[in-house]
This record gives sequence, structure tokens and C-alpha cells, in this order.
Amino acid sequence: MFHRFANPARFMAVAAMILPWMTALAAGLLLVGLYFALLASPADYQQGETVRIMYVHVPAAWMALFVYVAMAAASASFLIWRHPLADIFAQAAAPLGAAFTAAALITGSLWGKPMWGTWWVWDARLTSMLILLFLYLGYIALSQAFDNRERGARAAAVLALVGMINVPIIKFSVDWWNTLHQPASVIKMSGPAIDPSMLLPLLLMAAGMKAYFLVVVILRMRARLLSRRVQVLKLLAAET
Repeated sequence: MFHRFANPARFMAVAAMILPWMTALAAGLLLVGLYFALLASPADYQQGETVRIMYVHVPAAWMALFVYVAMAAASASFLIWRHPLADIFAQAAAPLGAAFTAAALITGSLWGKPMWGTWWVWDARLTSMLILLFLYLGYIALSQAFDNRERGARAAAVLALVGMINVPIIKFSVDWWNTLHQPASVIKMSGPAIDPSMLLPLLLMAAGMKAYFLVVVILRMRARLLSRRVQVLKLLAAET
């Protein structure tokens, strides 16, 4: 199935079909999620209204990891099987992943000031998330650093794969080291340790951000494919 949709023409056809539905889904999930996050969910008994930052911070952090893993998988596919869309996806996803990571760091800083009394601490979770942001930025810079696009794509793909070592460090940093971050409270073997009134908006925002990512990455991939098609047509016109 992956090979079937690796064809650019087939991808464009499928993208045109699902994009309106995915856009409506993303808008609906985000609107409903924001309603529950800002209005319907209760304030925390310790953190008060400040807890509402969680509904952006946590899903953004999840998306930062999700996008990087997807980007690294696409990079591996590009290096091993030379799938024509793999590199396009990875390069389209990288700025979005960087934006999610920056959002997680900024909202975490805003949340940390009233809770911890400081904007930033060099604990394992924060430091590894900052490294993830640098990995995204490095990937973007490296992919554009060569006159030969193919060489830049290969170098960036290798960096994405090497950077995967940071993903489990981010995930398990609260278990391996003493940090100010609390352990996992949603994805646990024993089930979520968060009240359903707070879990619902958290999951709605996470699903909305994922749908938003899919919409924007499809748009960016379509733009890149159309740009390449224009370049090919210009070369053909110049030759004739």
C-alpha cells in the first residue's frame, strides 16, 4: 500500500479528495477542544486557572515527538527504498515539528513560572526538548545547504535518523532522572491518572493538532510537487 501511494500523481489525487474532510475535522476538533479547555473544564484545585496552559502544552509536546518520529521514518524510507514522496514529506513536516516544539517550550515556560517560580530550569526533559528543536532546525538548514538538492536531502535524512536517539530520552527522562516534570499521567499501563473532565479536552486538543498537522503537511507537499512540476516544464520549454 505504501508503494502505491508513493506515486506523486496518485498522492495528489488522494490528497485532493481527503483534504476538505480533514480540514473540517481539524477545525471541528480544535474548536470543541478549545471550548472544553477554556470554558467547560474545571480549574485545578492547586494550579487554578493556570492549568489551562496544559491543554496546549501537552498536545504540542506530543506532536513534537510524533512529527519527529514520522519524519525519521520517512527519512529512512528515502535512504533505503528511494520512495519519491518520503523526502518531500520529511521536508514538509520539519517546520511544523519545529513549531510544535517551540510551542511546547514556550507554553511550558509560561506554565513553569507560576508553578516552579522560574521560566526555565536545565532539567532532563526541558534540555532534551530544546535539543529536539535544534535537531529540527538543523534538519531544515542542512536540507537547504547544498546546491545539489539530492545531497542535501540525504544529509538531512541521516541527521534525522541520528537524532532519533533523543526521542526515548525525552520520553523516559522523568523516569531516569530527577526532574521537575511529573511522571506520565495519561499513557500508563494502569490507565490515565487524570480526571475525565480534564482528560477529554486534552485528548480533543491532541486529536485536533494531529488533524491540523495532516492538513498543513498535505498542503505543503502539494506545493512542493507543483513547484517541481513547474521546474520540469520550464526545463522542457527551454530545451525546445
